[in-house]
Amino acid sequence: RERKKIEMRFAHLKRILRLGRLRLRGPRGAQDEFVLAAIAQNLRRLASLVARPPPAHALCIA
Repeated sequence: RERKKIEMRFAHLKRILRLGRLRLRGPRGAQDEFVLAAIAQNLRRLASLVARPPPAHALCIA
């Protein structure tokens, strides 16, 4: 289950963010590019978590 989560994130990076091929040269450039892509992916995920409405039972404060 854990591996599937990671594999799906790599697939998303490759397809959606078009990281099938790295543009920067060398291992350091590849690492930098991958870190930037991971940051972008994490920010998108954080934004989707923050934008969710609160659960219905949290609204019923009596």
